[in-house]
Amino acid sequence: MTALWHPFADMAVVDGSEVVIERGDGAHVIGEDGRRYLDGTASLWYCNVGYGRSEIAEAVGAQLERLHAFHIFGEYASRPTLELAERIASIAPVADSKVFFTSGGSDSVDTAAKLARRYFEQVGEPDRTLILTRDWAYHGMHAYGTALAGIGVNRLGGVLIPDVAVVPWDSAAALAATVDELGAERIAAFFCEPVMGAGGVRPAPPGYLEAAREIVRATGALWISDEVITGFGRVGDWFASTRFSLDPDLVTFAKGVTSGYLPLGGVLASPRVAEPFWQAGAGAVWRHGYTYSGHTTACVAGLVNLDLMEREGLHRRALQLEGVLHSALAPLAEHELVGEVRGGVGLLAAVQLDPSLVEADPSLPGRAAAACREAGLITRALAGGGLQVSPSLVITEAEIAELAELMRAGLDRAAAGAPRAAGLSASRP
Repeated sequence: MTALWHPFADMAVVDGSEVVIERGDGAHVIGEDGRRYLDGTASLWYCNVGYGRSEIAEAVGAQLERLHAFHIFGEYASRPTLELAERIASIAPVADSKVFFTSGGSDSVDTAAKLARRYFEQVGEPDRTLILTRDWAYHGMHAYGTALAGIGVNRLGGVLIPDVAVVPWDSAAALAATVDELGAERIAAFFCEPVMGAGGVRPAPPGYLEAAREIVRATGALWISDEVITGFGRVGDWFASTRFSLDPDLVTFAKGVTSGYLPLGGVLASPRVAEPFWQAGAGAVWRHGYTYSGHTTACVAGLVNLDLMEREGLHRRALQLEGVLHSALAPLAEHELVGEVRGGVGLLAAVQLDPSLVEADPSLPGRAAAACREAGLITRALAGGGLQVSPSLVITEAEIAELAELMRAGLDRAAAGAPRAAGLSASRP
């Protein structure tokens, strides 16, 4: 029996059957039983600089001895927090953006959504409360994130926030129709993952992002790029919003900012959004924040993480390897269990299991993920029945080829009737 309640898990199945990971090395992790796995997921999408980076560990240890943390409410700050804010602002998709720190991705989504509504209150448009989101969207699991979920089962337990509308994930025309139906003057924000992650790794169709951006701009609403997954090099630039010229009003980030070495997240606010709160004499206090916003030692991890990415060019590496990854995985589309392979944008891909097979056997994605693990590859079942591929940015071309071989071996095992996976859910972050 275990006391640990695992997220997104059937605990009646998982209880006492955990796969315990002990340590990591580059793009690999090693279990307590000594088994070595190629981590095709960078854990939960976040280990961009790879495992075992002693530079981060040493800097974190030194900071813990000096000052582990001090809050940043009111006028207080710590030097690492100030430095990381400046560093992130310098690479933001919009010049002169401000950085509001949180503890992680779900915090960041709630922060951005609340800020969007608060912004319009401050500028005299309090009726702008509607927030638009997309089918297959995943925006964390706090109150706003649950309400913004485009994955239906993630809204179980009730819609916690009103005035949210879901639009098709791939149709600018449908977005425009929804705007016309609901009224442009009522819309506060549109949440958009430039490449959908947990919803199945779904790159936007050609022309969609450009068209959607113009629609949102015409309404006067805020464009919120959710870059919790795509930020910090995952798609070949510091941010997907930069690569795709999205000119976002707000950007959520987390995961890759520290590569998961310590929890940290945040929101980038463009000058448009920040100005009403920074204007002298306005008296506009943004009454929001978290105990660990801008945690001192987490910010040290972020600074060293960004140092490593810059020194090794890792924020560009996903662009260099996106074709290599897609070409390695593309032949899997011919496998008897596979419907298609999606990807081609940075180091993100999904091996989509045949939807008809998943419908007939909903346990198939979990069994396939477990079979891949038995073959030596860690992947995860995503919403819709895709298998996640998002390795660390330090992965080599040889390891990408190995990843594809291990994925095929796992699919072969699943096709041959490998046992059902323990407690795996296909609707996870």
